[in-house]
Amino acid sequence: MIELRNINFRYAGGTDAGGLVNIDLIIPDGQIILLCGQSGCGKTTLTRLVNGLIPNYYEGELSGEVLLDGKNISRLPLYETAKYVGSVFQNPRTQFFTVDSTSELAFGCENQGLPEEEIIQRVKSTAEQFDMDNLLGKNIFSLSGGEKQKIACASVSASNPPIIVLDEPSSNLDMSATKDLSRMIQIWKQQGKTVIIAEHRLYYLKELIDRVIYLKDGKIEKDYPALEALKLSVTQQAEMGLRPFDLEIFPVVAHSVASSGSIECENFHFAYTKQRDALDIDSLSLPQAGIIAVIGHNGAGKSTLSRCLCGLEKHCKGIVKIDGKPYNRKQRLSLCYMVMQDVNHQLFTESTEEEMLISMSEPAPDKADTILDRLDLLQFKERHPMALSGGQKQRVAIATALVSERKILVLDEPTSGLDLQ
Repeated sequence: MIELRNINFRYAGGTDAGGLVNIDLIIPDGQIILLCGQSGCGKTTLTRLVNGLIPNYYEGELSGEVLLDGKNISRLPLYETAKYVGSVFQNPRTQFFTVDSTSELAFGCENQGLPEEEIIQRVKSTAEQFDMDNLLGKNIFSLSGGEKQKIACASVSASNPPIIVLDEPSSNLDMSATKDLSRMIQIWKQQGKTVIIAEHRLYYLKELIDRVIYLKDGKIEKDYPALEALKLSVTQQAEMGLRPFDLEIFPVVAHSVASSGSIECENFHFAYTKQRDALDIDSLSLPQAGIIAVIGHNGAGKSTLSRCLCGLEKHCKGIVKIDGKPYNRKQRLSLCYMVMQDVNHQLFTESTEEEMLISMSEPAPDKADTILDRLDLLQFKERHPMALSGGQKQRVAIATALVSERKILVLDEPTSGLDLQ
């Protein structure tokens, strides 16, 4: 059983963002718990308390107790906590310790000192259980964001902890991979594990969850039994800033694209080291002044196409013409702005405002404030970007793209980590 007693937490630096206030919560063994609420409400912070990263890794002012079967987690060394709690972070790259997928699945088992034969069996059975044999033996950094997420979930499962904490686990997954994740959670539920999920995307969890904890401004605003939460109307869910529990399929409406030119890609080819072609496009024509959706399953090449188009991949072969004029890779770097799947790689400064200003050809604070206000970020202009929640960081990266005034904006998974608002 997990018990949080009168928890108050404030991150170092004096910021209230993402903190927790007067949290009292009991989670019995075997429950599947959904933590939901708007970006910055404290979901991730609560998961960090359960897995011991607060106070062992993240500094701040903490009062109250977090008990795991009566033991105070803050007094346990992290290696001891890791025997009981497995975690999948919002950004799975931050938890990889090896460079190939098979070794990553084995890593947690090796740290537990398990016999080699048992480790081999666990890796094999986990891969079979989660239908991911095709991902074994791969360079982790050649995998798509969604494939990395699957490796992270599987590596935790192979270690077999009784408690699993997931922070935005579906953020980079396509529909098929999200179904696989749902199946993973179903298996954990059948095994009697306690699973705590901080999530914005809710639809895939509605058949699995036992409770819904709704947080607002660091407080538990509501603690619903699952059936009660599922009865909330779409209007009520929207007022709470939640994505709906039920997906609504909108009809496709045909419309013409007004374009003053085109972007042509010819003989576009790219391959990661010792891998098959990640991109193999003979011809592609994109209208200018249009909004273009690049879709496909995890690993299909969406991010690779985006990076090659923007000139971020040195070894991409091919020709890119804009209005008939060819542009080499370096020229495209100054023409395009890409918001990456992992925005932590492109936030550099000490404040959100500085991040905006360095993205502009001519610093214009008033214009920066206008864009920040439109994205509900103005109150964070003096805040360090890395002190923001995942969804808030995502919006900061999008804001910098908007103020850059580049001719081509490329957004890779732009809604990852975002609430309904």
